[in-house]
Amino acid sequence: MMMVEGKVNVVRYERIDESSAGQRIDNYFFRLAKGVPKSHIYRILRGGEVRVNGRRVSQIYRLNVGDEVRIPPLRLARPSEPVRPPAGKPLPVVFEDEFFVVLNKPSGRAVHGGSGVSFGVIEQLRAQRPELKMLELVHRLDRETSGLLIVAKKRSALTALQDMMRAGRVEKRYFALVAGQWPNPLQHVRAPLLKYLTEEGERRVRVSEVGKPAHSVVRLIKRWQRFSLLEVELKTGRTHQIRVHLSHLGFPLVGDDKYGDFALNRMLGNEGLRRMFLHAAKLAFAHPVKSEPLLFEAPLPAELQGFVTRLDGWESRGL
Repeated sequence: MMMVEGKVNVVRYERIDESSAGQRIDNYFFRLAKGVPKSHIYRILRGGEVRVNGRRVSQIYRLNVGDEVRIPPLRLARPSEPVRPPAGKPLPVVFEDEFFVVLNKPSGRAVHGGSGVSFGVIEQLRAQRPELKMLELVHRLDRETSGLLIVAKKRSALTALQDMMRAGRVEKRYFALVAGQWPNPLQHVRAPLLKYLTEEGERRVRVSEVGKPAHSVVRLIKRWQRFSLLEVELKTGRTHQIRVHLSHLGFPLVGDDKYGDFALNRMLGNEGLRRMFLHAAKLAFAHPVKSEPLLFEAPLPAELQGFVTRLDGWESRGL
């Protein structure tokens, strides 16, 4: 169906395949009819204009393989010219099967478009793999965080993996470099986190008694005079969890432009470290369909490993 301004006066029918099975009917329409106001989608659902197998359904109905969906005429906004991701290197793939892909995301790349970003990793992957009917993010990484990212190729894998993450059955470990000498070989950090907006309207997170429970397990890998390299295991997956937990304890993440030591960041930028030192290094979980144990690892990127080597050199010279 071409997206043009005005009303499309044709009723059509779509047969649901595995790529859409398990999805709620309202979310299915949000993707199908981008540019149509959500209020209009809910209105045609409530009014019975949408039918599945000839019957009315509620907005929370989950689609099944083989369902026939009646799509009524829709009023569509005139689209702007599509913005295509620029040509570049293919995204690094760590693992792929018929159910999902594990990428090694570069730092500086948003996982999806929005908030001033025209496109992200998911848009680039869709452009590079047009033969795949479905590609959806299973979870997210901050723009400056590098490392392992899971993208589902089937709806069943998406829902299964997200359920596993909510249940704590996906082990996620990160490498983080912080300012200061971390004191303990092993430390559990339990501090609830609350999202809020700054006066400028930017999203931030802080430790707060009224926040959501958040649990990080911190292991000391190496310590220098002024810095410590940590491995952080996430038991929960709150926004900015590692960054806020470490900063709250007085050990800001090196290169963090939201919660870090800004003067230190400027100094280290002059020394060649111009990104946040946070890397998603390890994922371990059972395959969502085959149940076999899986382990994925991504070593430190060259720019981070290079900085660690420089720290070793500074230490040996007493700097």
